[in-house]
Amino acid sequence: MNDTDVDVYIGADELARTLAADAAAGLTGSPKWLPPTWFYDARGSRLFDEITRLPEYYPTRAERTALRAHADEIAAHTGTKTLVELGSGSSDKTRLLLDALRAHGSLGAFVPLDVSETALRESVAAIAAEYPALQVHGVVGDFTRHLRHLPRGGTRTVAFLGGTIGNLLPGPRARLLAELRDLLEPGEWLLLGADLVKDPAVLVPAYDDALGVTAEFNRNVLHVLNRELGADFDPGAFDHVARWDPGHEWIEMRLRARTPMRVRLPELGVTIAFDAGEELLTEVSAKFRRDRLTAELATAGFAVRYWWTDPEGLFSLSLSRAEPR
Repeated sequence: MNDTDVDVYIGADELARTLAADAAAGLTGSPKWLPPTWFYDARGSRLFDEITRLPEYYPTRAERTALRAHADEIAAHTGTKTLVELGSGSSDKTRLLLDALRAHGSLGAFVPLDVSETALRESVAAIAAEYPALQVHGVVGDFTRHLRHLPRGGTRTVAFLGGTIGNLLPGPRARLLAELRDLLEPGEWLLLGADLVKDPAVLVPAYDDALGVTAEFNRNVLHVLNRELGADFDPGAFDHVARWDPGHEWIEMRLRARTPMRVRLPELGVTIAFDAGEELLTEVSAKFRRDRLTAELATAGFAVRYWWTDPEGLFSLSLSRAEPR
């Protein structure tokens, strides 16, 4: 019988305060922006799950293919006793790692971290049922603020999958990688899933699918603001925009106002004006080249020891060791 536990470091009140602060800062900024965190209420999570099964959305399939091919190698190289997963969600792909580590005989504990307490508790219960010999210790928190609460001890590997690293701009990304290095002891490991630069004809449709699921996912942030902050956005009055920025090598998702409008946010005591055609930036998804990502990891104190991709070279998995200071 396994031990399970969940530590909560970010509750509903703090989430509400953070949403209000992000909305106040982003919607009064010039240009306007919102962080992608707020896509993911229950509806947004269902929409994203649907996105991962769309023919245009290659990242989830490509990463799973690479994990399936190389999980045994990851287990053998790392000898992981404690697997930590950041932004764990349902931990669907992670089961490939858990199976390989269990077969290798080293794994004793799994520590998923996620901002959604409901999703995390569901995942912890499911993993505990599937892996009865495993100690499962969930952490409800934001990986940009709560890494210090992750348990220490055991030979740890931190898995940060799904290309989520690309949602961070270069400054915050560098800070997160440095904080991950501070978390780990020399010789422990970081398994990083990162999307790769490729033809925009492949990239853009992954964020602008023919069925419009991604468009609805993008507009979901407006539904969240309406529900949580009493806003009166008309989500249908905004067009979904997915644009490749070749200079920064990232995809930008935006919402473009079709007509001039004024939106009230009574919880914040503000009214926000949109011009016709004005855009609200909701997500950046950076794509990487091997040399650039290797250099960023090295700056943070990691040495890339292994690099894999799916057979088509769409998505990367890098296994990096924390180096002595």
